[in-house]
Amino acid sequence: MKTLFDKIWDRHTILVRPDGATLLHVGRHLIHDGSRAGFRALAAKGLPLRSPERTFGTPDHYVSTASHDVNAIPEPQRREMVTAMTENQKQHGFTMFGLGDKRQGIVHVIGPEQGITQPGLLMVCGDSHTATHGALGALAFGIGASEVSHVLATQTLWQSRKPKSMRITVDGTLPPGVTPKDVIIAIIARIGAAGGTGHVIEYAGEVFRAMSMEGRLTVCNMSIEAGARAGMVAPDETTYAYLQGRPYTPSGADWPKALDYWRKLPSDPGAIFDVEHRLNGAEMAPMATWGTSPEHAAPVTGHIPDPARAATAEQRGAYERALAYMDLKPGMRIDEIPIDRVFIGSCTNSRIEDLREAAAVAKGRTAKVPTMVVAGSGLVKLQAESEGLHTIFKQAGFDWREPGCSMCVGMNGDLVGAGEHCASTSNRNFVGRQGRGARTHLVSPAMAAAAAVTGHITDVRRLMAGEAA
Repeated sequence: MKTLFDKIWDRHTILVRPDGATLLHVGRHLIHDGSRAGFRALAAKGLPLRSPERTFGTPDHYVSTASHDVNAIPEPQRREMVTAMTENQKQHGFTMFGLGDKRQGIVHVIGPEQGITQPGLLMVCGDSHTATHGALGALAFGIGASEVSHVLATQTLWQSRKPKSMRITVDGTLPPGVTPKDVIIAIIARIGAAGGTGHVIEYAGEVFRAMSMEGRLTVCNMSIEAGARAGMVAPDETTYAYLQGRPYTPSGADWPKALDYWRKLPSDPGAIFDVEHRLNGAEMAPMATWGTSPEHAAPVTGHIPDPARAATAEQRGAYERALAYMDLKPGMRIDEIPIDRVFIGSCTNSRIEDLREAAAVAKGRTAKVPTMVVAGSGLVKLQAESEGLHTIFKQAGFDWREPGCSMCVGMNGDLVGAGEHCASTSNRNFVGRQGRGARTHLVSPAMAAAAAVTGHITDVRRLMAGEAA
């Protein structure tokens, strides 16, 4: 009896050394504009790209969201990262969705969107949030720069040891206003930012079975914020309906063959996990982070904790440092935290469902702080515009931008100012993540829109009920 993780790991194992180190075959290698060093390593050794047909890329980290003209990237080194990707594609022949392609976007958005991501695959990318793709029943994780060059050259990857397995079961029905982003933040608040270290997490239970594919992508995306190697959801009818008809999904006679394989992937009844956690979705509420770790989170109805009541001296010190950096006080209500800027986007929350949630809150209201909305891909942007969402955002005073990683990480010109509090739908609230001195509060798209129109962290359920901003 095997877990979903076991089945994919075993299928991709080429050999195992006596010390447990395992050589794995890589089914899909996703690359972005940070891949320049990997291709330089190939050139230095005179090697070709081993499997162009299994390599898919797009520029996302360094691109400007003000314009997709490469000349709009003001910093020469960042501009070179993008242009180098184009040159490497011409030389090596991998599939690339470039800046002139409407399919361009964040690599973890376009993979599922194009059907490149499929159940049962082992997928890697030089980005920690590769865990996103596990939402479709793939085993997907981020790798380092030297590992990127190894995969480019060999289509294989060494892993020093097989991770352990963890299952997180969330049963019940989510209350109104509680989204997948709230679910994963609540999980991390419960198990800690290191709670999943050394494990691959499988998410199970009624909440995930009822969740859309886009919601599952959000949850798996933030598995790394719990310290996990990867996050996964077993493929089911939701998965198959999402994948059918996408450009890189099996079609014709290959479709029923793929379904037959995919349906054998879910964990066998009685499969043993090394660690189990259970949560009740019915007890969850909209969440927001108050500190400098994703585990520094509380329901919007809660308060910032008092470091003096921390369970350990280490935790007390972490709380004290976080509050000093965030310039917040113990006991302060979460919904009193002031917000100076809002970001709606990133590989966590930039898909069409996310934009619909934010637009529903923004409709008929006006932003009180600068707010940026960045679709996860050109196709998401086009769909949002066809639904009129961009008009809602613009009428509310939000800034409607071109696709890219944007303000998730301070490397592309989209920055939060020093000392500013930003309500962000991204995945990390580390010190300086969104810019030197930036103070990040992780929230759902609906909560971010609520903060935009009120100027502070706000219980979005109040606005959903018709209260004035």
